[in-house]
Amino acid sequence: MTKKDTCEIYCFDEVKVNSIQTELLKEDTNSVSLLFKALADENRTKITYSLCQEDELCVCDIANIIGATVATTSHHLRTLHKQGIVKFRKEGKLAFYSLDDDHIKQLMFIALEHKKEGKENG
Repeated sequence: MTKKDTCEIYCFDEVKVNSIQTELLKEDTNSVSLLFKALADENRTKITYSLCQEDELCVCDIANIIGATVATTSHHLRTLHKQGIVKFRKEGKLAFYSLDDDHIKQLMFIALEHKKEGKENG
């Protein structure tokens, strides 16, 4: 950090701070951080993106898409499932995964758009 990107004196707006702290107590920010932590792994991001492109994919399809073993892919899918990012259903001996809801797709597309804007803006 340089002096340009920090306050040179310590002071704060007590009203704003107290208001935001009160609001933070009402929100489950820990769950949100766990959601983003689950998506922070590149393979899990690729899985999530793949499920944005197709409504449903089996574990074998996903493993081939991300270039991983079925075991590794299953591990990633369990993590995503625990965080409420994906859901699954069994059909005979196959396990099919899909996004838990449309909010996940929105998060993915917003993040991708944000990165594109960042590159365009230098």
